[in-house]
Amino acid sequence: MPKTKNKTSAMLQVEEAKGERLELLIPRLINTVGLSKAADELGISKSSMNYWCMKLGIVRQVVALVPGERVEIRGKHLI
Repeated sequence: MPKTKNKTSAMLQVEEAKGERLELLIPRLINTVGLSKAADELGISKSSMNYWCMKLGIVRQVVALVPGERVEIRGKHLI
């Protein structure tokens, strides 16, 4: 995965504090605790979280399932 250019100073500070690249950290947090709590954990607003996702190319999708349906997610970095 190529390094993302032009991260803001706030993004770099969070990466330094958390010891992990945001491209991996943000999706993991959103999937485990949700967007609002993930933003709180990183010390940023929800609108900043949305902006960071857009800037870093992180795609968020909501899926509604009927009872009995399942979703399988495949990717290089499984959470």
